[in-house]
Amino acid sequence: MPAPKRRHSRARSRKRRTFYKAQAPAVSVCPNCGQPKPPHRVCPHCGYYRDRVVLVVKTEV
Repeated sequence: MPAPKRRHSRARSRKRRTFYKAQAPAVSVCPNCGQPKPPHRVCPHCGYYRDRVVLVVKTEV
């Protein structure tokens, strides 16, 4: 493999790194309660996953 002959400038390095950005987390809608939740996870609002109760959620009064 050849080695670079000259150092890359700061601007050139930063141009290359412009696409390294954080992505927004994916969000889906719970079919049971309609609240937003992460995909493939138990709904934190109602405790359902794939039409089954998986988690008992405490309701605050």
